[in-house]
Amino acid sequence: MTGSTRSTPADRLDDDDYPAYTMGRAAEMIGATPAFLRALGEAKLIVPLRSDGGHRRYSRYQLRIAARARELVDAGTPVDAACRIIVLEDQLEEAQRLNAELQAGSGEAKPNAQA
Repeated sequence: MTGSTRSTPADRLDDDDYPAYTMGRAAEMIGATPAFLRALGEAKLIVPLRSDGGHRRYSRYQLRIAARARELVDAGTPVDAACRIIVLEDQLEEAQRLNAELQAGSGEAKPNAQA
């Protein structure tokens, strides 16, 4: 086996999906409480991985989602509505990405409204 095919713990530092943060640290990083993170988990917005001991572990990607939820909640949006907004924002972003790919792949110019 060559050294280039082995994964080291340091390789995970750039992985947005690696569950590197404990609940306490994750809550601290986004300025929320562990109860807020549990509420996001109950709403299925983010589903933390569990350590061998059963403790919740969060990735950087999940923390970005949780931080967005916190922004919405801080602005007065109920948690369940904030979760739905985030899901819809994600779906819209994905649809826009797919649309851009389809337009780029078709090689067709956009119709000119003045033609």
